[in-house]
Amino acid sequence: MTSPTLPRDRLIVALDQPDALSALALVEKLGDTVGFYKIGLGMLTGGGLALANELKERGKRVFLDMKLFDIGATVENAVRGLAQFDLDFLTVHGDPHVVRAAVKGRGDAVTRILAVTILTSLDRADLDAAMIEAGEMQAVTVERARRALAAGADGVICSPQEAAAIRALPEAEGKLIVTPGVRPAGTASDDQKRIATPAEAVTSGADHIVVGRPVWAAEDPAAAAAAIVASL
Repeated sequence: MTSPTLPRDRLIVALDQPDALSALALVEKLGDTVGFYKIGLGMLTGGGLALANELKERGKRVFLDMKLFDIGATVENAVRGLAQFDLDFLTVHGDPHVVRAAVKGRGDAVTRILAVTILTSLDRADLDAAMIEAGEMQAVTVERARRALAAGADGVICSPQEAAAIRALPEAEGKLIVTPGVRPAGTASDDQKRIATPAEAVTSGADHIVVGRPVWAAEDPAAAAAAIVASL
């Protein structure tokens, strides 16, 4: 697994739009500035898989952010079906049994399985409320990443604040690190709690950064995306 060499290849824009038609309108506005898009769970009932197909036909790369979690057999079957869409990235929760099932379901398809560590919208208080093991936030996240990578994940999803520690893991050699929770300087953090600027995320070891609102909510989305790419 190699890191992208061009700044443009590092940026993934989250298509957090009401439906596929709105998402395609945004893609049109962004044009050649952006080549990689994330389709999340919220888009699934709004034509998400059809949107993925359309983006692939347009030569774009696609990250399907489903965060799958279930018993192994169910995850395996779900990934087997989704892998037929030639997706570039697909997320599952980082529990080792989930990762192993996803890798098995993926088989020889091109789709890379990325394991979610701890959501960037959560902090230690949220983990306590969910009765997740005590410990410093970064330590818990890094250990979840280590176990997911050891189980066969092609990479992990983590906040920029844990990227450097995960990149230093022996298990992370040649694996991908993708960081949401990225906000250009001067923009609102919104519902994200563990954030960094695009340049900080890449410097910390991220291969790709995921940016949503700072791009699609901008007055000129293409200019906002170009500014992020330039900062990398």
